[in-house]
Amino acid sequence: MNVTPAAPRTLVTGLAVPWAIAFLPGGDALVTERESARLLRVTPRGQVHEAGVIEGVSASGEGGLLGVAVSPRYTADHFVFVYFTAQNDNRIVRYRYDGRLSDRRVIVSGIPKGAIHNGGRLAFGPDGYLYASTGETGERGMAQDRSSLGGKILRMTVDGRPAPGNPFGTLVWTYGHRNVQGLAWDDRGHMYATEFGQNTYDEINLIEKGHNYGWPEVEGVSGRPGYTDPLLTWSTAEASPSGLAYARGALWAGALRGERLWRVPVDASGRVGRPAALYTGEYGRLRAVAAAPGGTLWVSTSNQDGRGSPRDGDDRILVVRPS
Repeated sequence: MNVTPAAPRTLVTGLAVPWAIAFLPGGDALVTERESARLLRVTPRGQVHEAGVIEGVSASGEGGLLGVAVSPRYTADHFVFVYFTAQNDNRIVRYRYDGRLSDRRVIVSGIPKGAIHNGGRLAFGPDGYLYASTGETGERGMAQDRSSLGGKILRMTVDGRPAPGNPFGTLVWTYGHRNVQGLAWDDRGHMYATEFGQNTYDEINLIEKGHNYGWPEVEGVSGRPGYTDPLLTWSTAEASPSGLAYARGALWAGALRGERLWRVPVDASGRVGRPAALYTGEYGRLRAVAAAPGGTLWVSTSNQDGRGSPRDGDDRILVVRPS
């Protein structure tokens, strides 16, 4: 199903692989650039300032400066968090940010790294805890190994400790993931994640405490006991879904290989309706999708990432008015 929405507005051009977007209370956003390791501050009018260059980033393959999250108590604690690939691992680092970055603290280290599948999304849930997605780096078995931090969704305090109520007493919230790059919650607190399949099925999953999402034993829907089936699958040519946001009764997923924005309606029980493809092929690879305070979505392109075809002005941030 295809629909023809209003054309997005280009907010910013000339970026280099903008990987993640997180909003500060005043409406400005922090944006990561994967390969430059720059953390940018972007205003709703499209002004760009460098907030800092993140120390210790080792960008290669699919790794580099990836996720960013802003504390839900930012006005009190001024904490921002970044996820990045270092020399020997992926890690999560907390900063204090008040116009400049200070008080650097590594809160999680030892997340497996690889040339591919580094995960990298950070987001605070409605419970106030920080969630992080990790990939299995191409080492498929670690997704099923609950003692490994690879191929998981993690849940933690702002100090990097396992959050109260975690199912295994560790950082692990769910397991059996190949490479999750999108996390979002709806108005009723249901949690969703986008996940890259291998050759056949990309997924959106409803994320529930302690569940096993099947990789590498399962790709797509299996109905096998012990594994949680996805809500929705696409072919990998249609999706390779990365960023995910919730707005106006729907999930919005950016597609890399699929070069489109997917609108996926969800109902009160967390079930999905028929997805609609927006802007197919118009802007190239779409990476980050974030719900802005004013009701719009900010969507980043990823055409400078070595797998796209850059156009004049790439990479860019688009402003979409969801309907």
